[in-house]
This record gives sequence, structure tokens and C-alpha cells, in this order.
Amino acid sequence: MSGYPEASESGSEYDEEMDLASRGGGMQGIARKRGRIQKPVQSSKRPRHQAHLGPAEEDATLFDVVRQGKMAMSGIVDNWIDSYQKDRSSALLDLIQFFVNSSGCKGTVTAEMLEEATDGFQDIIKRMTEEFDEDSGDYPLIAPGIIFKRFKSSFCEFVQALVRQCQYQYIYDQYMMENILTLLTELSNSQVRAFRHTSTLAAMKLMTGLVNVALQISVSLDNTQRQYDTERSKDSSKRAPQKLDVLLEKRKELEEQQNEIESMLNGIFKGIYVHRYRDYIADIRALCMEEIGCWMRMFPKVFLTDSYLKYVGWTLHDKQKEVRMKCLQSLIGLYGNNELMNDLKLFTSRFKDRIVSMILDKEYDVAVHAIKLLVLINNNCNYETKVLTDQDCDSIFQLVYSCHRPVAVAAAEFLNIQLFQNKRYDVTYTKSGTPRGANAPHLANLVLFYIESELHEHATYLVDSLWEVASRILKDFECMSDILLEDPAYDNDKMDEKQETALVDIMVCAVKQAAEGVPPSGRQGYHKKAGTREKRQALEDKVKLTEHFITHIPKLLMKFQMDKDKVAGLLQIPRYFDLEYYSTGRYEKYLVDLLDQITIIIEKHIDGDVLEQASRTLKYLCDDEYTFYASKVQPKRRTLIDNWTEKFNLYFDIYQEAGDDADEEEIYNAVQALKRLTSLYVFNDLTSCKLHNSVNKILMMYNEKTDSFPEPLLREAIKFIFYDLEYGLAIAKKHTDAGIDITQPDAIINISDLRQRVTKFLRDCQYLLTYSPHKSVQEECYMSICDILVTFSSQLAHTNPTLTKLVQKASDQLQHAILEFVRTFVFIAVDEDDDEDDTAKIDALHKRRSLLAAVCKLFVFNMIDLKLASSIFQQYIRFYSDYGDIIKETISRSRHHNKLKCAQTLALSLMALFRTTVNEQGGVLDHSSQQYAHMKELARRFALTFGLDQIKTRDAVAELHKEGILFALKLEGDASMDDDSVVPPNLSFLGILVEFSAKLMKQDKKTVVQYLDKHIKSSMLSNQDQDWIPLVTYRNSLLQGADDDSIKVPAPPKGRRGRKKKIGAADPEETGPQTPQRPMTPQQQQPQQQQPQQHRPMTPQHVAPLPQQQQQQPMQMQQPMTPQQQQQQSMTPQSMTSQQIQQPMTPQPMTPQQIQQPMTPQPMTPQQIQQPMTPQPMTPQQIQQPMTSQQIQQPMTPQPPAPHHGRMTPQQTHHAMAPQQQQQQQHSVLTPQQHHIQMNPQEAIGQPQLTSTVMQATREIRQIHEDHSINSIQYHDSTQSLLNAQLVAAQQQTLAMAATHYSPADYQQQQQHQVPMGYNITSPQAASPMPTNAQYMHATMPNPIVQYDHTNPFQNVTASIQQTPQPSPYYGN
Repeated sequence: MSGYPEASESGSEYDEEMDLASRGGGMQGIARKRGRIQKPVQSSKRPRHQAHLGPAEEDATLFDVVRQGKMAMSGIVDNWIDSYQKDRSSALLDLIQFFVNSSGCKGTVTAEMLEEATDGFQDIIKRMTEEFDEDSGDYPLIAPGIIFKRFKSSFCEFVQALVRQCQYQYIYDQYMMENILTLLTELSNSQVRAFRHTSTLAAMKLMTGLVNVALQISVSLDNTQRQYDTERSKDSSKRAPQKLDVLLEKRKELEEQQNEIESMLNGIFKGIYVHRYRDYIADIRALCMEEIGCWMRMFPKVFLTDSYLKYVGWTLHDKQKEVRMKCLQSLIGLYGNNELMNDLKLFTSRFKDRIVSMILDKEYDVAVHAIKLLVLINNNCNYETKVLTDQDCDSIFQLVYSCHRPVAVAAAEFLNIQLFQNKRYDVTYTKSGTPRGANAPHLANLVLFYIESELHEHATYLVDSLWEVASRILKDFECMSDILLEDPAYDNDKMDEKQETALVDIMVCAVKQAAEGVPPSGRQGYHKKAGTREKRQALEDKVKLTEHFITHIPKLLMKFQMDKDKVAGLLQIPRYFDLEYYSTGRYEKYLVDLLDQITIIIEKHIDGDVLEQASRTLKYLCDDEYTFYASKVQPKRRTLIDNWTEKFNLYFDIYQEAGDDADEEEIYNAVQALKRLTSLYVFNDLTSCKLHNSVNKILMMYNEKTDSFPEPLLREAIKFIFYDLEYGLAIAKKHTDAGIDITQPDAIINISDLRQRVTKFLRDCQYLLTYSPHKSVQEECYMSICDILVTFSSQLAHTNPTLTKLVQKASDQLQHAILEFVRTFVFIAVDEDDDEDDTAKIDALHKRRSLLAAVCKLFVFNMIDLKLASSIFQQYIRFYSDYGDIIKETISRSRHHNKLKCAQTLALSLMALFRTTVNEQGGVLDHSSQQYAHMKELARRFALTFGLDQIKTRDAVAELHKEGILFALKLEGDASMDDDSVVPPNLSFLGILVEFSAKLMKQDKKTVVQYLDKHIKSSMLSNQDQDWIPLVTYRNSLLQGADDDSIKVPAPPKGRRGRKKKIGAADPEETGPQTPQRPMTPQQQQPQQQQPQQHRPMTPQHVAPLPQQQQQQPMQMQQPMTPQQQQQQSMTPQSMTSQQIQQPMTPQPMTPQQIQQPMTPQPMTPQQIQQPMTPQPMTPQQIQQPMTSQQIQQPMTPQPPAPHHGRMTPQQTHHAMAPQQQQQQQHSVLTPQQHHIQMNPQEAIGQPQLTSTVMQATREIRQIHEDHSINSIQYHDSTQSLLNAQLVAAQQQTLAMAATHYSPADYQQQQQHQVPMGYNITSPQAASPMPTNAQYMHATMPNPIVQYDHTNPFQNVTASIQQTPQPSPYYGN
């Protein structure tokens, strides 16, 4: 870094120093003054802020004092400076101990350790790493609790105070800062997270303080240079040579200090920042981004360059939201300063697209800051070309409709600037010559934007977004009414029908927002409860809009009474009035006008939405608390209802008399009259009209002529009767609470009569739901049935025993009719390529969701049998995007009411889906089919709904396993489980039930295993048939993590081998049960004698022992083997696991079973070696046998035929390692990448196999290595003879494989399934042996890479192992 900025700060402090030097003190006087600054004395102007320390606190460490926060940081630093002046080594030791303790380390750094350190602080850091608390991952910067709540701020303040109070002397002594920077640099390269985080924070704050010092030096240097130039420009008679010398000396000193500070800054930036800004820990990356923003704002001339800005631009792509947030916050601070725009021009052009894309960030907070940054860029970046294109602006504009309110408000601020700010318009007039409001042009622009956005049903979101930034425009209801009522002076300024409708929508939403004072429902990211200030403002706005619209709303309704869209919106405005103003303000005349307009609208309109809004507004005006209710509103409503009742009776009588000869007009009149009564009945009580019997005749007439009956009349009749029953129940409750006897025949609502009506209505609806040919009628019946079952549920009996007779329960036929309707009309596949309008598709989806929610409500409250929900639950995956949230919530709430029944329903869902799938596949389940994968995924999703609390769900999970076991082991007909040859037809269901094994507790797994063993025979686990694999797989999933002390595997027959746990394999209890892959076919082999092993999971692979198992058997010569047997028992590169690749080549300890087995090696005779092997042709079944799951998942890394333990002879090294030195050398290279070669189960056919003779020789070599009694000569002789045996056996195998005969089909299949044994050519380097969380750190910090030595056969493995970091309590967390 070179060249510091010119600043305008005064240099009075340095002028005072120069005056002191000119009076004879010289630079020594300046130094003495600086010394006094380092040790401030107590005075009335500047106290030391030093608290009195008691006896217990005098021995407190620097870390304890800073953590307690009882002293000012300047006082703490002053105390440390005092000790530094006395003994700088001891003071430095205290500071080192402070950083170590601040990292959470309990170790103590002694003076001896500091003196013995030769290579920086590496030895000290290594010893301190061992002192960490292994039981906790917290350290002071992230630890919870009151003690550490303010530690981070105190820590940062202390570091900055240290630089600030040492800036004039001690930071230049070549001791303090050099040691601190060395310590922090080495700590920042540590593998321990606490060391890295704490040291990086200290280094960043230290650099921030040094940047401030550099800025002050730059100011002083500029002032000194200006004074020097001024003095030199004077005449020689007035020039002071002594002052010039002082200024030159001071400038020289400042330049030296500048160079030293520059060196420190470069050291911190290149040694710490460049590595830590891409650290594995997001908090470290975030603080790096935060501090570099501070440096750029403090010292823009040095840091606001592309070489530093690029780090912020790159990190905008970080995967953690807090890092992206800090980047945006830093940029907001930069773009907020207009003076920095020229320096940001190149950065803006390079990263503008990325910033624009971040407005759609998945984290809403990041999106909000991205929009705020774009607002600053749009306002301040006045470049020659426009920075944000129209497409960029449009993408921001659309976010005003976002469901997240902070995002929408931020986008509205951007929209407000574009639409309303810095806009000047001429005054416009109406035809009458009245000037229009100043906001008329702004409202016109807002209407145009609303129309162009094509989201016409979301005006409420648009208004809410603009409410905070443009409320003066949205609350100008007078201007809106004027635009709608008065025509403009010029026809060009007149709004068309579409624009007027949009303005009405915006006005209605603004009225609602002003009256309620809360955002609309559906908006997220804000506090739901309105505060006192918001409530007071809402009351004031409600009064203002009432005063305005009381006189204007009748005029607006009169003008637009035939426009259904405008009328439907305008009818909502009176519901936000303060009705008291009709009485106190003497506005009853306008109330009568409003009621007249409502009456006219109901008479002239047939649209359902308009009639609903009119009925609701009429109900709002019928408030008996006000005096105008009895005199004005009630008579108007009574007249309106009586009028339409008479019309319905008249029109319906005409329709009845016409019978089958009724024309369309007669049907239309009857339907429209009933429709208006139904709309009024939704919000107003019409029981006094006693229309139930008349309307019920419509249902009776339908039974007589089902084919020709008009559908609209039937649909309206169902709706009317439903509301009549609901109002009847409400009146019955009201009378019962008031003590009125509703059992009397002369009562207004008779309970017996009401019960008969409800029962008959349910029966009629069930019939229509089943047999009606009209979908709309079926939907109306379905919704009426669901709502009736809820309102007339058993809850009535609990609230009021008198209403017990009204309780209704769904019959079995009704329940099945409801479920059949759901299957027919809800779970339907929608054609995505359909040309139907998107809005229509969304409306249809919402309707189907409402239908599904209605029946799910019945399941949740146990109003119909929960087991019937199995047909709905099994659609969870197939319709997840449409109904996943509804089904998931239904499962959750059903489990809350009845855990066992919910578990049984989930099991029933899977069983039903299993039967359906098996039947579709012809009675045999294909485990590789998509349907089987769908069932597995559905079971996994069901298992996730149980949550993490196994104690609460243990009974439910156990019940599910019980039901699944009984279903899977159920036999057909007279078959018995005693017959091993009979496979239960549903046995494959156990492969699906495996997904729930992880939800069982350990003790419950033991119980389920015992329950399973009671229903099966031990011989079933030994059956070689592939059909029994799900049973073995399911039982193994239960054994993983179970209490093995009391679980015993049924004794297998002779020839079965227990599977030994691999060396280095993960414990099942640690890794958890794994989802099994496709079942593997058990292989046939010669039975061998072996005692049964207990407490180990059994798999079909037991019949084909692994090489590790073969090594444990007594060494004896085997008979020649067929190629099929060779393929089963030989060691191939595919059979080598990743644990075997990375394990060190050291002798393994012997198990007690191995010790008891005879270990005498038997030498091979020449006859045995040369004995010919007769290859047998492979059958297609053997060729198609799948691989084990271990072979499928293991990496395809080439390895020697068998790993040798101990030292290898030069001959062994030549034969085993030479062909692979080039490939395995790549494993010593550390990269943060991994690659794997995937295989399917068929891809291991046709690979050359090693004979069993070679494996026998390899086992003898290992046995010789483990036998310590063999001397060196016997070792080399035996090894050489066995190697000769290997060569002979390999030659025999080559001849045998060449002589093997394959059919053309077998050969073609063999060629298709061969896998190249090489590295991925797209990867430049081999996969790193480091853990994933360790690769990032090692890629960013220096590590001692072991040089490859081709003479050392072990280095290609040990080099990778040596560089693998040791586990630490904090690393990678």
C-alpha cells in the first residue's frame, strides 16, 4: 500500500508539538509528550476511569477484567501500558495469555514456554490445543449466558483501545506489534475453530485501529508538508531555518511511521485476511466482510480499490446468509456516500447482475438489503449510462406483491422513487372548472402500474407495501372520489372502464388498511399485534374516511350500480364506517340513500359476489345499539325480505303448475328469487319467513324426475336448507341459554322438528352425493354434509345436555360416499399442457384444497373413522405440491388425539398401496420399479412425521411395526408358517417397514425382534431364496442399535457363517440404521462347519464370506474351484472397502476365536500348485447376480491384490506396488474435491478374479508376519516360495479364463457390465483422504506436504494419513 489520502482535519495537535520543539525541546520533547499521552494522569478533565480493585481482584488476569466489564477499556489498557513500561516481557506474556483465554483455552502460557519457543508460537499453540475442554464446543465469543453476553464487544473495544493508546510510541518499538501479529497469524492458521475465530476477530479489529492510525498519520503528513511549503515560500528575511529543519525532521519521522504501519497492515491482510475470508466457519467469513467495509469507509483512497473490492464481490456468492448480509451492509455504507461513486464504477459494472439476482434470495433479510442497496445505486450512481436497466427495475417492482412484508416495503420504496418522487405535473381541471387534487397524476400512474403488473387480485398487497412510503397519496380519498365522479376537462385525461375498476380496488384496499391499521392476512415478517400508536392512528383515519364517504358512497353506488366489479368493491366501504356518525352528525338521510341503493343492487344483480357483499353490508348496518336501527334499517330489511319471499312463492307455484312443461323463463324466475333469499340468508336471519317446507319440496320433486330437473334450482335449494338448519341450531342454543323450553310443540324452534329436518337433509344429500350427475350439486352436498357433521357433533351434548338429541353421526354408507367423492374429484391428475388460463387453474386448485380440508377436519376430530383416511394419506407423495401441507397437518393432529389409531392408519395406507401395486404388477412385486421406490419414499415421509421425540411416539411406532409384521407374514388359504417352502405373499412389505426401524427406541427394538421371532422359524433366516431377503433385511434393521445383550439370533443351520464386523467400520449405533439398497441375491456355496455366532445382524452375504472372514479359518489347501466360486471368494479391487484403503499397514490384533483356531501353515505341494482347474460355464442367473451394498457404495480406487502387514520384501514391492505407483501417488495431494465412480449391481461381471490358491498364499504370508517366532531367514524363504506359488496360480487362472466358454448373449452382457478401473478423467486430482470439513482449512493454510519417495512403498498411504488433521473439540463445528 502506498499513498494515503488527503484529509481536511486540522493539524493543531501537531502544531502544538512543533511549537514545543521550536522552544528548545526538539524531537525529544515531542517524544516526552507522546509518553505523557501513553500514561494519562488523573485530572478533572480526563479521569482514568480506573475502579478500585479489592484483594480478590488484584490477582485477576487480563481476561477476567475484560470479561467482567467493570472498568473502562481505556483504564485497563493504561494499566497494561504501565506494566509494559516496567517489564515488557511480562506484559507481553499477559497479553498472550489474554488471547489464549479469550479463545476458551484453560491452559497457562509460562515465561519458560515463551523463552523456549524457537519457531514462533507453534509449540505454545500446540500445547494450548491440548488444554481445551473436550466436553463443550462453546468458547467465549459464542458461549451463551449473561457472563459472556457482552464479552465480544468488550473484547473488540479492548483491542481497539490498545492500538489507540499505543499509537504514538509502543507500536513502533519492534517488539509488541511484531509478537502480537506473529501470535495472531499463527493462531488464525490453527485447526481449532476457537483459536481461528478469536484470533481473526482480534486481527481484524487490530487492523481497523491501525487503519485509523494510518489515516491520522496521513493527515499529519499532509499538514506538515503544507506548513513546510508555506515556510519555504516566504522571503529569505522572513524564513525561519530552524523551523524548516524541525518540519523536515517531523516529515521524515511521519514517513517512517507510515512505512511501519503499512508493513503491519500488509502483514495482517496477506497473512490473515486473505486466508480467513474463505474460512470454513461462516462467522469468520462474516466478520472479515464487515471489517473490510469499515476500512473502505475510513480510508477509501487506499482500500476502495478493485484489488480490495473483489473480495466483497466474490463473497456475494457465499452459501451462508450472514456472510452475504455483511457484504451487502458493507456495500450499503459505501454507496451511501456520493463522493465514492467514481471509485465504485468498475465494481458496479462487474457485480451489478449478482446484486440484482439477490433480490430473490431465499433468505428474506438478504433480499431486503439487496433491494436497499439497489435503491442507493439507482439514486447515487449518476454515470453516463444508466446502471439499472428496465428489466432490472421491473424485477424489483414485482416484489411489492411479495408475501414477506419487509421485502415488499423495500421494493415499494424503490417504486415510490420511480413513480412519485421528483415528478412535476401541471394542474388539471374538471368539466365544471374545479381544479383536481395534486395527487391525481400520481394516482393515475399507480393505476397504470397496477394494471400492467397483471396481478389484479392483489391490490391489498400493493397498498400495504406503499402504505409507509406513499400514505399521503393512498389516503387522499377525496381525490379518488373526485376522479370517479367528475369527468375531466379533456377527454384524453378520462379513465377507461378498466382503469376505473383498478382505482376502485385500490381505494377499497386503502380504506380497509386505514380503518384496521394492520397489514392484510397472508403477509409475513412483521409483528401481528398492532401497537398503541397504530391503533390511535387507525381511529383517526377511520373518522376521516367516515366523514368523507358517508356523503359520497351513495353517489358512487348510483353511478356504477350496473357495473358488478365496481359495485362489489364499493359495497365493502360502508363496513368500515363509524356508524355513530349517522346519528351524531345528522347523516340519516345518507343512510336511507345507502339502503335504497342496496335494495336496487340486490334487485338488478344476479352475480353471487355482489349479492354476498350487499347482504354482508346490510347485516353490518343492522346494529341495534344505534337509534337508527329500529327506525330506518330494520324496516328496510324487513321489506326487502318480504318482497323476495312473495316473489319466490309466486314463481315457484308457477313452476310447480307448469311441471314438465315449464319454460326457461319460469325456471329462471324461481331460481333467481331463491338465489337472492339464499344470499340474504347467509348473513341475515330469515327463519321467521318459514320457507323450509317450500324449499324442501324442491328436493322431493327431484326424486320424482331426476333427469329433467334444473340443476341451479336444486343447488340453491341445498344451500338454503343448510343455512336454515344452521340458523335453527343457533336459535336453539340461544333459547336454551335463556331458559326457554324448546321441547314444546309451539316453540319457535322445536328440537324434535329440527332433528327430523337435519336427519332428512343428510339422507337427501347422501343420495345426491352418490347419484347426482351434476358435479356442482355433488360439491354442494359434500360441503353441506361436512359442515353439518361438525356443527351437530357430539360437542353439543357436552355444552348443553338439552341438545343431545340433535347430535348427528355419519353412517358407514355416508362415510364411504364422502371418501369416494374425494377420490373422484380431489385426487385428479391435472394436465399441465392444458390451454386453460392460469388464474382458472389456481382457482380450481383452491377449490379442491377446500374440499380436502373439509374431510380432513372430520378425521382430526374423530367425526368419521380415522382408518378411512388411509386412502388420503397414501396420496401424500403423489400430490405433495398440491395437498402436502394439508395431509401432513392432518397426520400431526390425528396423532395428537389418538397416537395408536394414527399409526394403524399409516400402516393401513402403506398396506393398501402395497396391495394395489402388487396387483398392477401381475402379483409379483418388482423391487426396481418406480412404484416400489414410491412406497419406500412414502414410508420415509411417514417416519419423518413422528418427529425426534421417541418417548412420545414409542407406542405408536411399535404399533405400526406390529401391524406391518402381521400383514407381511400373513399366509393365504390353509398355508402354515411351519412350511419353509411357502413364502408369504406380502413378505416384501418388510422392506418398506424398514424405514420405521430408526424411530424405535433401543429397548423397543428388542421387543419387536422378539415379537418377530415368535412369528417366524429360524430356518427362514437361512433360506437361500431371494424372496426371503426382506425378512433378513428387516430383522437386521432392528438389530442395529438394539440392546444386544438379550437378543439372540436363531441358530442357523450348518454352513451359515456369521458376518464379522469390518475393521474400521462405523458402529451401527453411531451411524444409525441405514436405508437398505435393493435386496441382494444370496449365493450358493459348499456348507462348512462353524459354530453359530450371536448378537450379529445376518445378511444374505453371510453365505459368501469376505476375505477378512476367510483369514480367520484354519489354513488348509482347497480343491480346485470353478470360476463361479472364484468370483465369490476371491479378493478383487471392487471388494476392497474405503476402510481397507486408508488403514495403516500394521498387524491387526487377533480375536479370541482366532487364538483358539489352529494356526499352523501348511505348505503347498507342487502337485497342488499344478493341479488343473476345470472351469464351468456360468449360468445367466449367476451372471446377473447383483453386488452387495458395500460393493456398490465403495470407491473404485485401484489397490494391490491384498494388503500386507509389516515390511515387504523388494520382490513383493516390485510385484505389488510397481504397477500402481503412478496412480496412488496422487493420493498425497490435498484437494477439497471428492469423486466417486458409481456402479450398479450388475457392473462387476467379467472382471478378472484371483484364484483361491493366490488368496491362500496371501493368508499364509499374513500368518507368517504375525508369527513372531519365525526368524528372518525362514521369513524370506517362505515368502519367496509363496510368491512363486502366486505366479504359477496366476498363470493357471489366465489359461482357465481363456478356456471358459460363454454364449454370445453372456459375452455381450459381460462386455456391457465391465467397469474401467481408473480415476475419473474429469477430475484433475485424486480424491482427498481428508474429512470434508477439514479440506477447506487445509486448502487455505500452509501444511508440510510429504515429498514422494518411490523407494518407500508405504509413503503413498502414510503421506495422506499424516496430513489428515487430528480431531479437535472445535474444529469444523
